[in-house]
Amino acid sequence: MDYLPLYARVNNQSCLVVGGGEIAARKIALLCRANASVTIVAPDVSDATRELVDNHQLELITRQYRSDDIRGHMLVVSATDIEAVNRRVFEDCVAARVLVNSVDMPALSNVIFPALIDRSPVIVAVSTGGSSPTLARIVRSWIEARLPARLGRLAEFIAARRSLIKDRLQSIPERQVFWERIINGSVAEQIFRGDEAGARAAFDDSDNRPRNGFVALVGAGPGDPELLTLKALRLLQSADVVLYDNLVNRGILDYVRRDAQLTYVGKKWRAASTRQEQIHELMLEHARDGLNVVRLKGGDPFIFGRGGEELEALTQAGIECFAVPGITAASGTASYAGIPLTHRDASQSVRFVTGHRASNRTNLDWPELAKPDQTIVIYMGLPGLEQIFSNLMLHGASPELPAAVIEQATLPSQRVVIGTLSNLAAKVRAAEMQGPTTIVIGEVVAHRVSGIPAEDS
Repeated sequence: MDYLPLYARVNNQSCLVVGGGEIAARKIALLCRANASVTIVAPDVSDATRELVDNHQLELITRQYRSDDIRGHMLVVSATDIEAVNRRVFEDCVAARVLVNSVDMPALSNVIFPALIDRSPVIVAVSTGGSSPTLARIVRSWIEARLPARLGRLAEFIAARRSLIKDRLQSIPERQVFWERIINGSVAEQIFRGDEAGARAAFDDSDNRPRNGFVALVGAGPGDPELLTLKALRLLQSADVVLYDNLVNRGILDYVRRDAQLTYVGKKWRAASTRQEQIHELMLEHARDGLNVVRLKGGDPFIFGRGGEELEALTQAGIECFAVPGITAASGTASYAGIPLTHRDASQSVRFVTGHRASNRTNLDWPELAKPDQTIVIYMGLPGLEQIFSNLMLHGASPELPAAVIEQATLPSQRVVIGTLSNLAAKVRAAEMQGPTTIVIGEVVAHRVSGIPAEDS
């Protein structure tokens, strides 16, 4: 380790910046954010630096750098584009035992500025020791994407209550367990959602120990793990229990916390399935045991995912619950297959229907579905494919209406078969598609991007 990571408190401390260009302005702005007392030495300054001087009432000395300029400063930043000046500043600071950073010159620095993620008072710093600032910025973006926007507010919430809990819980292990439950539990989730009143009530309830866990109904998207939302990913990595469906790509389970309990509660056509009542019982049991539960569903929880029923069961039982939307199969499938769901010249509306009801004519309004200038997306329609197409044609849809069946959508194993209402069922049988599949019907299929491969067009 070439550098020891430390956080320096520069509030009201005197810091010197040598140079007044655009690079210097970025460092000056950072020092001002940390409430440093900044002095600038430069023969001339950029407009950005001049604006900072005026807005923050900084001291500006308009001349060349002199060795005695470093006197009395806690930190010196040399931000000129002249190496000889930067070297002289570095040597003066080393001799005077003053911290110095020469921008983009690690050899002339004894401190460096890391890439920062600012969720004040939570600050995350990423550094490569000056070897690659670009890599540091990219790593920062990876981490930043994982951190809740209101993380700093959670830190402030905890700070305001640390003394209270220290008085109530005497041992350090007790306090650690308590705060871990707060941070991984419903109090933190309410703060992240902006419900601070709810967070305060949950924290103050009883003896300040959460009685129940919570249940999050989380959409896993259509398959590709990279289509998970950031919130879904965070919940998966903090859950105690994950109850997952048959349509959830098993690759997504790799993102679950390693010590979490994974329970399959899937339903599959013509196979042993978990009853919905059993799923309700499992969610309630785990939440009442104080565990945080993720109910992981393919696609979106509220689009043919029975999320509404589960939310009702949890709410009636007094369990805190909420839903995290996911990319529904219709959107993910169409995008990865290159089919626009709407098109100015072909479709002004989209209908989502379920195929497991399509074989029963009373369940679907076939005359409405057969009307032109719309897109029909059918979930779980593979078993009744022939009857779906037959009913549409019987009620006026053209036998030549384009249609597509997409299997294993958004995954490397995705297959797309293109045809019409009159011939697609036979093509799908010949391709021996097994599912899961999504069916897209409408003129939009004819506008499919040709560069995405299909088995039969």
